[in-house]
Amino acid sequence: MSHPGWSDERVTTLKALWLDGLSASQIAAQLGGVTRNAVIGKIHRFGLSGRALPSKPARLARPPQARAPRCAARPQATPVRQPSPCPAHPNPIPEAPGLAASVTLLGAHVCRWPIGDPKADGFSFCGRPAHGPYCPRHKALAFRPGTAWQADRDPVVRLALAGRV
Repeated sequence: MSHPGWSDERVTTLKALWLDGLSASQIAAQLGGVTRNAVIGKIHRFGLSGRALPSKPARLARPPQARAPRCAARPQATPVRQPSPCPAHPNPIPEAPGLAASVTLLGAHVCRWPIGDPKADGFSFCGRPAHGPYCPRHKALAFRPGTAWQADRDPVVRLALAGRV
């Protein structure tokens, strides 16, 4: 592929077309042998990037046509799930000192719930038997039930199930 390059005549044409309001794609098509990006690079190097007139559209824009209304999807009756109420403790019971004073004293299968301020002298960890990181009492505080992901509510899954993907 031969590259015509940027002769003085082509640069003058480029500047004139740019100031006339043509887009970089339109200029590249008129000059031939250069890409839109090459035209943009040359315009920036010459400092012609700003102009008063917006670029002229390549084709006339069609007037917007009114669209036919979409068919309403049939409403699906999905049961409304009420969030489970969190146990409300108006006056939380103060924590007793934990059984482990340091994280190094925590063994396997013990609760790692921190009790108190880590900077204070009385800081400790729960240390009671646990299945996982926390004992049943602290597990109820740490993990709140949330809304589970439902496949039938995901729009991508719905399209796949309908065979439109």
